[in-house]
Amino acid sequence: MHSLRWLISQTLREDIGNEDITTNRTVPSDTRCHVRLVAKQAGVLSGITAFRMVFDCVKARPAKWHALSNGDTFNKGDVVASFEGNARAVLTGERTAMNFVQHLSGVATVTAEYVARVAGLNVRICDTRKTTPMLRKLEKDAVVHGGGSNHRHNLSDGILIKENHIVAAGGITKAVQNLRHGVHHLMKIEVEVTNFAELEEALEAGADAILLDNMSLDDMRAAVQRVRGNHRVMLEASGNASLERVRAMAETGVDVISVGALTHSAPIVDLSLLIESA
Repeated sequence: MHSLRWLISQTLREDIGNEDITTNRTVPSDTRCHVRLVAKQAGVLSGITAFRMVFDCVKARPAKWHALSNGDTFNKGDVVASFEGNARAVLTGERTAMNFVQHLSGVATVTAEYVARVAGLNVRICDTRKTTPMLRKLEKDAVVHGGGSNHRHNLSDGILIKENHIVAAGGITKAVQNLRHGVHHLMKIEVEVTNFAELEEALEAGADAILLDNMSLDDMRAAVQRVRGNHRVMLEASGNASLERVRAMAETGVDVISVGALTHSAPIVDLSLLIESA
């Protein structure tokens, strides 16, 4: 919570500068208002904690607060949140608060769409590290609010040997061997592969998980068949995981589908903040 308050203070400083000239010259300092956050489309809520904290930070002194919870669904026309507050502070914090809740609800809403596309199949929809700088924690929380799962949060959170690591280390086998001697026995090792030769090398080297990168559906199915008897190896698919393609990817039998678009391409959810005199 402390880190979120710091982040919000920095975003407010960016947006306000020295002062909100327009608001401070047009609205009396003691004016109170009623505030409603209204949905202009259906979606899944995320970022309501940040939304509220913005108004706390600008000293809007929110009262009579009512809001849906993160992860709740809403329809067009629903009141997502309402409160009373100081009008000057509400107007000053409005854009920052809306930036958080609209973007994060967009991530949650897109994630929910992906999760719905693979309903009934034994697969997890995961995010990636393709996140907005400084917003990773909030965006990954939004993925969970949408029904998805988190991949590693940072580079110290797990091992994933990617193409450039393989080149720099001198091959898959060498990279895995180096890691086996360099980390504790509870740390799993995942290797990214793009073809069957790399898949075989990763299996031979003793990878615990394998990421099938940009493989065709036929190749994914063949890879699943190849490792199905080896229950300790988890298969992750990544690359071109569009809404139109994700169910077919899941039907190949992979365990996880990681989707960068959940965070790097999610459109905002259309919400409107309306005020009335108190």
